[in-house]
Amino acid sequence: VQLQASGGGLVQAGGSLRLSCAASGRTFANSAVGWFRQAPGKERDFVASINRSGGGTVYADSVKGRFTISRDNAKNTVYLQMNNLKPEDTAIYYCAADRSPPTAQAMALAMMRGQYDYRGQGTQVTVSS
Repeated sequence: VQLQASGGGLVQAGGSLRLSCAASGRTFANSAVGWFRQAPGKERDFVASINRSGGGTVYADSVKGRFTISRDNAKNTVYLQMNNLKPEDTAIYYCAADRSPPTAQAMALAMMRGQYDYRGQGTQVTVSS
């Protein structure tokens, strides 16, 4: 599976962006997927994860209520809708996928450990105050 993240950009605080993670390969629908972010000089942070069917999701407390992860398996794409963006959301956002985790929670734990099969290149999100 190859992952391609896109949709980042510069936005003012309070604005919105939608990130996309497009995947190639027939195993995408059998993979849990998630997003994490990394700001300069900071640790990687888990953001959100979604199970294979799209029926289960997990969010970091810092984005709960503002971000929504979803997927369209017919299009081999996972989305991250980001609303009410804050300057502290500024980071490079990466998507990751793994066939092993059976739930979004398991994928979240795997991502927090840095354990996943595939990772795409990042997309920069910059939120100005």
